[in-house]
Amino acid sequence: MSKKLWHVLVTGGAGYVGAVLVPKLLAEGHAVTVLDLYLYGDEVLAAVKDHPRLTEIKGDLRDAATVARALQGCDAVIHLACISNDPSFELNPTLGKSINLDAFRPLVRAAKAAGVKRFVYASSSSVYGIKEGVEVTEDLPLDPLTDYSRFKADCERILDAERAPGFVTLTVRPATVCGYSPRQRLDVIVNILTNHAVNVGKVKVMGGDQLRPNIHIDDMCRFYLESLQWEDAAIDGRIYNVGEKNHSVNELAAMTRATVARALGREVGLEVVPTNDPRSYHVSSERILKEQGFAPRRSIQNAVEDLVAAFQAGMFSDPLNNPLYFNIKRMQEIHLI
Repeated sequence: MSKKLWHVLVTGGAGYVGAVLVPKLLAEGHAVTVLDLYLYGDEVLAAVKDHPRLTEIKGDLRDAATVARALQGCDAVIHLACISNDPSFELNPTLGKSINLDAFRPLVRAAKAAGVKRFVYASSSSVYGIKEGVEVTEDLPLDPLTDYSRFKADCERILDAERAPGFVTLTVRPATVCGYSPRQRLDVIVNILTNHAVNVGKVKVMGGDQLRPNIHIDDMCRFYLESLQWEDAAIDGRIYNVGEKNHSVNELAAMTRATVARALGREVGLEVVPTNDPRSYHVSSERILKEQGFAPRRSIQNAVEDLVAAFQAGMFSDPLNNPLYFNIKRMQEIHLI
């Protein structure tokens, strides 16, 4: 069957996942419009900035005119843009609500009005809250514990309510993404552990027994690529968890230490401290495997290896302190409102 080619609006296309996804979309033959504030630099898409099928719009998702301009000619949306993760959100809850929730329904309705046929929404596995001792499937009730995750759940319901014939919707609840990106984050767990293993010589484990599902950034992007090829009837209104294996924080630390030690030829230390973050969940990705045949191909160790290679190549400037790699530090630095 021939590949379906889309003109895709990627909101947040200059973010951590977007900076990897956009070049992949272009390589697959799609046309891409990026709508992003480019808070982490104008050069994160430098490798493709002159691509004839790429349009970059530096603008605010909350501005209706900007959204309408970005949607021109698009027939698909991959909505990644948000104030990402709980600590960043809590830094400025009003800002977080305005972007993560208030702007969502207007975006969806503008997409429908512009003739978009497929809308893929990046929610979060945090919508489940704490689910101890059970397989967390898509059918379990949601119990979001923070405004960030609550608004993610609210947007899922809004998208379902806006679903209409000819407007196919798909929601993904990703595990925590890890690995290398041109718009690097060093404030998510595997990337934190790797940064410290390489540049401090030891990793610090907060607690350790909590289960933390993760997924390699390449597999996360492959989900979005493949989702554009799935038949309408197979995905319309569906919700999928997407993650690799469920590892405890202790296991993630052990894998990181071993991988970094092997790559650098030296020992990596370990410090264990208590944590007040009790979240632990065993997210099941069986539904998407069964229904779409989608399974991760890259491991957490692969993500660590990719990051180590980037560190060794000198691709990060002051990786322990540079605000460009840490969402909260960057938001504080630029006083985003």
